[in-house]
Amino acid sequence: MLDQPEPQTFNSGPPRPSAILRPGVPLLAPGTERYVVAGGGAVVISLWQGDRIAVTDMEGLQACELVAADAKGRVDPGIIGESSGTIAEGLKAILASGSQSGQAVKRHLERRSIKLSDARGVRLFGTGARAGASAEFTATRDGALIVCAPGAAMQVDAHNTLTPILLMVHRAKVRPTQDVELPDPLGDPLQDIRIATRTAQGFFVRAGEYIQVIDVAGRQCTDFQCFDARKLDQGLDRPLDATTTRTLMAQGYPSPGLFSKGFDEDMTPLVELVQDTCGRHDAFGLACTARYYDDIGYPGHVNCTDNFNDALDEYGVRPRAGWMALNYFYNTAIDDNNVLYLDEPWSRPGDYVLMRALTDLVCVSSACPDDTTAANGWNPTDIHVRTYSDKETYSKAIAFRMTPDAEPELTRETGFHESFSAHTRNFTEYKGFWLANHFNNDGAIAEYWACRERAVVMDLSPLRKFEVTGPDAEALMQYTLTRNVRKLSVGQVVYSAMCYEHGGMLDDGTLFRLGDQKFRWIGGDEYGGKWLREQAEKLRLNAWVRSSTNQMHNIAVQGPKSRDILKEVIWTPPAHTSLEELEWFRFTVGRIREYEGAPVVVSRTGYTGELGYEIWCHPKDAGEVFDAVWEAGEPHGISPLGLEALDMVRIEAGLVFAGNDFCDQTDPFEAGIGFSVALKTKEDDFIGRDALIRRKENPSRKLVGLEIDGNETVGHGDCVHIGRPQIGEVTSATRSPILKKNIALARIDIAHAETGTEVEVGKLDGHQKRLPARIVAFPHYDPKKSRVRA
Repeated sequence: MLDQPEPQTFNSGPPRPSAILRPGVPLLAPGTERYVVAGGGAVVISLWQGDRIAVTDMEGLQACELVAADAKGRVDPGIIGESSGTIAEGLKAILASGSQSGQAVKRHLERRSIKLSDARGVRLFGTGARAGASAEFTATRDGALIVCAPGAAMQVDAHNTLTPILLMVHRAKVRPTQDVELPDPLGDPLQDIRIATRTAQGFFVRAGEYIQVIDVAGRQCTDFQCFDARKLDQGLDRPLDATTTRTLMAQGYPSPGLFSKGFDEDMTPLVELVQDTCGRHDAFGLACTARYYDDIGYPGHVNCTDNFNDALDEYGVRPRAGWMALNYFYNTAIDDNNVLYLDEPWSRPGDYVLMRALTDLVCVSSACPDDTTAANGWNPTDIHVRTYSDKETYSKAIAFRMTPDAEPELTRETGFHESFSAHTRNFTEYKGFWLANHFNNDGAIAEYWACRERAVVMDLSPLRKFEVTGPDAEALMQYTLTRNVRKLSVGQVVYSAMCYEHGGMLDDGTLFRLGDQKFRWIGGDEYGGKWLREQAEKLRLNAWVRSSTNQMHNIAVQGPKSRDILKEVIWTPPAHTSLEELEWFRFTVGRIREYEGAPVVVSRTGYTGELGYEIWCHPKDAGEVFDAVWEAGEPHGISPLGLEALDMVRIEAGLVFAGNDFCDQTDPFEAGIGFSVALKTKEDDFIGRDALIRRKENPSRKLVGLEIDGNETVGHGDCVHIGRPQIGEVTSATRSPILKKNIALARIDIAHAETGTEVEVGKLDGHQKRLPARIVAFPHYDPKKSRVRA
């Protein structure tokens, strides 16, 4: 008998919308606006009668001050329904600070004619406030609202950090998408040009002036093109050439920093990219063309190329069938199969690029009309262009979001930037800050030898710092770290992993114990602090986790001469451990030179495999700290150290780096830091414990050292083979000056991880070219740690 076919089933009812998750990205309902007020800063928004306002203390213990003014500039708490208030001391302090936030607020107050002589505000939160504490208000009439997160500078041996306030506004009247409020101008605009959806406009800028191209509503692309105006006057039609630009910049498209310029075909620089809050663009594809739409079945569709031709006609530019351009906010790339693909833009409402004209320019920008693909999120909207005077000054910056749902923060200079920039202009963006790659005259190899033989100073301020305090602070850290925190004494530091439930690593870092229930977690990932707060909330622990990254910057002084240098610099009170007495993984509190000097915390920690220390201070004191270290270090031959040399010394010393040597799919044993998991000595449960027990008993991969025969370099991601099959991959690699050979860290299948095993590192496609190598003892340099313990 033949089997009967299974009956077919059909979905009943109407189709359901696509299920799309956007974790971390706030999806705001129409009429809802979100603002994050940085600790120590303020924002100003417009209010209309009936608007509802909610303010939230995101991390706890942060004071908040609300100052409302009517349409005539008169301050009145009644605008948000409050009958009385206190003197607005917080706002006045922010205005007097001279900070960027204070200056922006001052411009708002001047434009709105708001008078603060006897201004009174509403004070919220502060002492005792829990993370997530909130308050709501309703606007009784039109006006403006100033939201402040005031506070004094943090003390390095205390926990009085400044943290953000979240402001949510629910408008009584929903405005159309095209009426989305633009971000504040970066200065006084010379031109304000709205480029309506599906159109393009030409405009003229002079040499030195700035061009800001803004995505108004988010997920909208714009093509930008420009010409040297003098060449146009001479009849030379030379637009910005994407191929020339990519070739000279050695990047897919220009970005703020060293490789920031756009060129024409004569290799004349036309524009320089100064700031970018999106970070994803394109310079490969043409602006959309009539032919493109014809070929996909949309003949006659509006397109950017025809719009460019119309906009440039008045400037005497000959039309093209297709325009190359800098395609801002386009999310396109070339995949491993050599296919040019696109997806929705990364840009959010208000994202922008800021360029500087390097000569007089005729420019054109479009609001791309493509509604046939995801290029504009299926919904084309407006683009806005502002130009600014050459008298304005803007720092080079790339937007960095500390977490996916965070507001973008432009790349900043650390407190030590001015000191280091006296020795180099070669900086790269690292987690929201500019850090030096290498320094003038010497370079990475000379800096490397200075670290191994004398002493170096490096800027490590981007490390993420969190103040963990409260009656349950120890319980929280004991549950979330793999180390036994209960054994940590005040004044001690411990290195630990931080793991998810499945045993994969979230981060690694060091924990300082400043008091009975006072800790400072220092790691590499901003999400670590948010995750700690989530665990505290889930467990209902009475503990606060507050970011202090912006309140505490640090340099490392490393090398055999580091103790001799710092004993001349660091003054400690009699009750504290002196610099000479400080042991490995201990810290002390002191000052620079003497009792009245800048306050610092000094720890005997580092990332080089050498005797070394780290000095932690408030950014306002960074110049004093650096000058004292440099002056004391010059007789000892101190040198600055950049990221390139740092990578060399840390790989030799077997010190792992997030993103290279571990990720959330890697457990501490596979990352080579199994010593940080206290399975035997820690009786308390901790996150990931059960998974780590299973993974330790049944290992599948192991981090090992490799020595490569010959002088060809290997790099992160290179495959490792025995015969045809791949048995691992390189996680980090460098040329070791002291060992005179190429070395690497690699994660290898446990079946082939024995020391002495001969392997091959694959280049090209992994098979056409192989480099012989062998597994060696790990780490390569000073495996007994005798130098760091010296």
